[in-house]
Amino acid sequence: MTRVLIVGSGPAGIRAAETLAAAGLRPVVVDEGARAGGQIYRRPPAGFTRPAEKLYGSEASKARALHDVFDRLVAAGQVSHLPNRSVIALRDGVAHVLGDTLEKIRYDRLVLATGATDRLAPVPGWEVGGVYSLGAAQIALKAQGVALGRKIVLAGSGPLLTLLATQLMAAGAEVAAVLDTAPIRTQLRGGLHMALARPLVTLRGLRMRAALGRRYHAGVTLDRIDSDESGPTALLWRDARGEARRTACDTVALGWHLRADGMLADLAGARFDWSPAFAQWLPRADPLGRAGDGVYLAGDGLRILGADGAELAGRAAAIACLQDLGLPSPDPATVLRRLRRMQRFAEAMACAFPWPVEHIRHLPDAAVVCRCEGISAGDLRATLPVSGPEANRVKSMARVGMGRCQGRYCQLAGAEIVAAASGTAPAQVGRLRAQPPARPAPIGSLLAAGDREAE
Repeated sequence: MTRVLIVGSGPAGIRAAETLAAAGLRPVVVDEGARAGGQIYRRPPAGFTRPAEKLYGSEASKARALHDVFDRLVAAGQVSHLPNRSVIALRDGVAHVLGDTLEKIRYDRLVLATGATDRLAPVPGWEVGGVYSLGAAQIALKAQGVALGRKIVLAGSGPLLTLLATQLMAAGAEVAAVLDTAPIRTQLRGGLHMALARPLVTLRGLRMRAALGRRYHAGVTLDRIDSDESGPTALLWRDARGEARRTACDTVALGWHLRADGMLADLAGARFDWSPAFAQWLPRADPLGRAGDGVYLAGDGLRILGADGAELAGRAAAIACLQDLGLPSPDPATVLRRLRRMQRFAEAMACAFPWPVEHIRHLPDAAVVCRCEGISAGDLRATLPVSGPEANRVKSMARVGMGRCQGRYCQLAGAEIVAAASGTAPAQVGRLRAQPPARPAPIGSLLAAGDREAE
């Protein structure tokens, strides 16, 4: 029997598992969460009484449908589900999986549905406790019904900024301000193309925006986060006219859309290309997600297309796998057509809510870029005469990207600073090479590694 390993049980992983199971395969699904659903449809612990409509809003029916599909597959024995585990290394058809112990799972085909992480731009003062990513604030709200603060400022750009604000408000949290770095004219230009690709989704976003009222400010410049020993006290910013503003708060959440998590794709041998549209490195794959011999990519870890796009990409990756195995598979034409529409929408969204290049390139020397290691923008600039403008050499000299996140949160901003200081482009700076373990692992678990054959 061919052994297919799926990493991730969000929308992409669930639909991939469903498609493979329908063809008679029994995939093994490994996921870091306790329950399937991914980040966007993250499920709270068993016994949590908050209804799906409060957790997922207008997407409640989609969330329930995905959860039900996966639960039925597991209950029927069509899928082997290994929750609370992280794949930390891949080599020679073996996944090294960290749970209570380190296990080794052999596979013949690999589907990576690893999703995305927050894309973060440094703001002076963001290194203090009480400054979170938008995704972290949303996870706390969904998983535990907790708002991470009593007076919250959300800042950045992208759809999650507006969505999280409305979710927090619906939960009764006080949102002091929603600060969007994207100018209105840029949003209008990209928004037109968004509406042409997905009119109903665009309209839903506009309705959420309207619900924010005077809390929402577009085209802002973020100057710094003031704090004391207890955490943030205020965010200082300038409005679209350049007037200085100060918003008192005890919590700040930041985020500029998403960054594809390509760590495992890199370890699996995928190649990467710089995407000017998305201002990040994205793995190379064919339209169905083939990224190498027996390696298939799906969801936001391949392209940032959102939850609906992830479901389609999960089906596409499974179809590619079945084709390569010579097994009967669904016709991919409809899936591919819908994926192309999702791609047009995503590119328009990236245009409407751009990565704040100029803000990053002009950060003061004292601003911390790498929170894990405490590396400042000045540290990066000072390293260039020795390292040159190459990402991995800068990492070895300045330690940026050597911390717990392994560059997930600082790599893109660091590349912008290096590019600006050296008169080159981020694509020429390159990307940090992935290294195992992909997640922090206790030394004891590495020493006590065992073998596990998925049933």
